[in-house]
Amino acid sequence: MRGLQAPVKGVGKSALVSPSAVRMAAPSRGRLGVYAVAEAERSALSNGVSGSADAGDIQAKIKSVLGKPVEAETTNRDVYVGTAYSVRDHLIDSFNKTHAHWQKEDPKFVYYLSAEFLMGRSLTNTVFNLGLGGDYAKALNKLGYDMETVQEQERDAALGNGGLGRLAACFLDSMATLDLPGWGYGIRYKYGMFKQALDNGYQKELPDIWLTEGNPYEVKRPEIKFEVMFGGKTEKKKQGDKEVTVWSPYERVIAQAYDNPIPGFKTPTTSNLRLWDALPITEFDLGAFNAGDYDQAMVEREKAEAISAVLYPNDSTPEGKELRLKQQYFFVSASLQDVFARFKARHGTQWDLLPEKACFQLNDTHPTIAVAEVMRLLVDVEGLPWDQAWTITTKVLNYTNHTVMPEALEKWPVKVMAKMLPRHMEIIEIINDGWTKWLSSYLPGTAEEKKKKVEAMSIIHANPWNQEEMLVNMAYLAVVGGSAVNGVAAIHSEIVKDEIFNDFYRLFPTKFQNKTNGVTPRRWLAWCNPELATLLTNTLGSDAWINDTEMLAELRKYASDKSFQAKWRAVKREKKAKLAELIKKQSGDDVNLDALFDIQIKRIHEYKRQYMNVLSIIWRYKQLKKMTPEQRKQTVPRVCVIGGKAASAYDMAKRIIRLVTAVGEKINHDPETKDYLRLYFLPDYNVSLAETLIPGAELSQHISTAGTEASGTSNMKFQMNGCLILGTWDGANIEIAEETGVDNVFVFGVRAEEINQLRKERKDFKTDPRWNEIMADIEAGMFGDKDYFKPLVDSVHNMKVGNDWFLLANDFADYLKAQEEVDRVYKDQEEWTRRSIMYTAGSGKFSSDRTIREYAEDIWHVKPVRPPTH
Repeated sequence: MRGLQAPVKGVGKSALVSPSAVRMAAPSRGRLGVYAVAEAERSALSNGVSGSADAGDIQAKIKSVLGKPVEAETTNRDVYVGTAYSVRDHLIDSFNKTHAHWQKEDPKFVYYLSAEFLMGRSLTNTVFNLGLGGDYAKALNKLGYDMETVQEQERDAALGNGGLGRLAACFLDSMATLDLPGWGYGIRYKYGMFKQALDNGYQKELPDIWLTEGNPYEVKRPEIKFEVMFGGKTEKKKQGDKEVTVWSPYERVIAQAYDNPIPGFKTPTTSNLRLWDALPITEFDLGAFNAGDYDQAMVEREKAEAISAVLYPNDSTPEGKELRLKQQYFFVSASLQDVFARFKARHGTQWDLLPEKACFQLNDTHPTIAVAEVMRLLVDVEGLPWDQAWTITTKVLNYTNHTVMPEALEKWPVKVMAKMLPRHMEIIEIINDGWTKWLSSYLPGTAEEKKKKVEAMSIIHANPWNQEEMLVNMAYLAVVGGSAVNGVAAIHSEIVKDEIFNDFYRLFPTKFQNKTNGVTPRRWLAWCNPELATLLTNTLGSDAWINDTEMLAELRKYASDKSFQAKWRAVKREKKAKLAELIKKQSGDDVNLDALFDIQIKRIHEYKRQYMNVLSIIWRYKQLKKMTPEQRKQTVPRVCVIGGKAASAYDMAKRIIRLVTAVGEKINHDPETKDYLRLYFLPDYNVSLAETLIPGAELSQHISTAGTEASGTSNMKFQMNGCLILGTWDGANIEIAEETGVDNVFVFGVRAEEINQLRKERKDFKTDPRWNEIMADIEAGMFGDKDYFKPLVDSVHNMKVGNDWFLLANDFADYLKAQEEVDRVYKDQEEWTRRSIMYTAGSGKFSSDRTIREYAEDIWHVKPVRPPTH
C-alpha cells in the first residue's frame, strides 16, 4: 500500500524515548489509515509499572481484574488470574526497558516468521525466566495455594501443532536469553488446530477455544494495524515517465497486532512475539441488516475472521487451499509492512541500509511468499527499481528447510496463486523468467541438456501427476530469493544438498548450511523436571548449566557411581509416579511403577511409524498370552504410551489412532497380561502433556524411516531428561548417538542410502513370519473393526494395493530384535541407569542456545545487545 511512503511527521515526547510517531498517508475513499511509530514507542507497553511478588499484589490483581473484593472466596482460577496479571507487570517493565535500549542502540534485528509457535503455558516459564519463581511460590503458599495447582488453570496457547512450532518457541526463548535483538511473527489463531478427543476410540476434532477467558500475557496494540489485500486484478499505469503496476484487490482485511513478551533467563532482556489477528474493514453492514439480510450484514467479518481462526485448515477442497494461502500471505504481509514501517520511521527511504538493520528467517515453506512480498513492497509501494529491490531481497531473506516429505514442500497451483495474489504471481513469473534465462546462459552442456536442467530448476513447473496444471514451487522460490538455506540436522542437511536441492547446491554451495536443531533447557529440563534440575545443580556446584549445557558433560564421571545412580533412579521414579497419575486421571487405571515406561509422542504420520510400534506391541501381547504365569514374571513389564494428532484430512493417520486404541482396549483389560503390558493413547497431545510425559519416560521411540525425519526435537528433550532412545539412523538421532555413545542407543533399521533401492524391491521382499501372523490377526478381527483396519493392512502388506512406502516390513524383524535388547538392558538397572546418566551428560550440544548462536553468527550476523540492569 502507498501509505508506506508517507513522510515522518511531528515528533513529540514520550515517557520512554522520543516517540517519532509516524502517520501513514490515509488512503482515499474511506480506506484504513494505518499508524506506524518508531520502534520503542510501538514496542513499549503503556502500563509498565512493576508490581511486587507478594500475596497482597496477587489479591490486588484479583480485585482489579476480576472485580472481587479481597475478603471474597477465591477459586484456583481466580488465583491464577491474579498471579498472571501480577507477573505481567514485571514482564512489561522488562519489555519496556529492553526495547527502549534497543531503540537507542539501533542494532540489526532478526525477525523469525513462522506459521506455528507452540508456546505452551506461560506462567511457570515466565516467573522462572524472570527469576521470580521463589517469590511467587512463597506468595501463593501464603494464600494457601501452590504453583503447580495454580499453573494448571492456564490453557496451552493453541498456536501450533508439532515440532515446527515447539522449535520456534524454543528459538524465541534462546534469542531472548542470548540478548539478541529479534522478534517472532505469526498468527493469533482463535481455535488452534483442533482439540483432539476420542469418540469410541476414533479421533474427534473439536475447536480448541483457548482464548475464551483471555490471555493475560498478550498486549493488544490497537494503533498497530495494517491492510492486507487479496484477489482482484493488476494493470499497468503511467506515473509521470514511469510505468507502474497497480493492484486492485477484491478483498481487504485488517491485520491487528498482539504482542507477547518473551523473557530471557538470567538477563534483563525481554523480546517479543507479535501475532496478527484478522479483522474486517467493515465491522457490520447496517444497511444489509436493516434491509433484513442479516447473514449479509456479517459476511465481511466472517470472511476475515476465518483467516486467523484455525491453524492449517483442511486443504483437501479448493476453498481450503485458498484459505491456507490467504493465511500464509496474511501474516507475512502484515509482518513485512510492520518491519518496513519501523525502518522508515528511523531511516527514511535509505532502503540499501535495510540488510544492515533487518533480516528474516523463514521457518519452512509457509512464509516463503515473503520473497514476492518484499519485492512488491519495494517496487510497487516504495518505487525502487527492480534490480535494486532484488539485491535487497536476496540479502534479507533466509530459508530453513524442515522436511524431505513432498507434501510439506509446498507447491501452489498457478491458478490459485493468480486468483488470490495476482500481483505476486506476476512477480514470481518475472523472477522465474530472469532465473531461467540466467540458467540457460550459465549452465554447460548441449541445448537439450540445458533445457532439461532449466525445466528441473524452474520455480514454475508442471505438476508431474497432471501435466496440464502448473505449480509454483515455494521452496525453489525461497532458495533463489534467499541469502542462506539450511537444514536442521547433519544427515538432513546432506540430503538437502545431495537430493532435494542438489542442482541449486552445485551452483551455490556456500548458500547451504547445517544448523542442527536444539531445545531450550529452561522449559524442557530445569522447569519441567525440577527434581532432576536440583540433583544436577547440587552435583555440578551451581545452576550455571542451565545456560551452559556443555557443563552437563561433567556428569559422565558419575555415570557408574552407585550412590549417584540411586539418587538418579529416585528422581526418575518420582517423575514416573506423576506420569502414572496422569494416566489414571485419563483412563482410571493404576499402572505398575516398576514397569518400563515406553513413550512415543509425535504427530501421527505414516513415516513416523506409530503403526510399527503398535505391531510390536501386538507381538509382545501374543507372546505373553502363550506364557505360563511363572514365565510372565520373568519378563520386563511395559507401560506403552502413544500420543499425537492426525491432520483432519489424513485418513490413514486416523486409522492408526483407532488401531492404537483398539489394541489398548483389548490388552489393558486382559486379566492374564495386564500386569505386564499396557497401551494408552493420550489424546490432545500438547506442551503441557509433554512436560509430564518426557520427565517420566524411560524409553522413547524415534523410529521414522531413515532419511525421512529432518531432525526431530522431542528426541533431544527426552535425552536431556535421561530417557534412552530406540530409533533409526535418522535425523538428530545420529548426532544424539554420537554425543551419548552409539553403544548406549538402541539403533535398528535400514540406512537412508538404501531406501530408494529397497522401495523398488519391496513387492518382492519376503516378509517375516511374525509380520505375516500379525497382519492376519488384524484382518481376522482380533481387535475388532476389521473392515476399518483393512486399508491399513493393505497399505503395508498387500503389494497389489499398497507399496509399504515407509518400509515397515523391511525394518520389522530388526525392530523386534532391538526391543529384545531393550528388555535385556532394563533388567540390569545399574547399566540402564548408567546409560540414562550418559544421555543427559551428552545433551549439551542440543540446547537451542547453541543453535541460535550459530544462526546469529553464520546467517543473521546479529549481535547481542543487553539492556543495562540499572
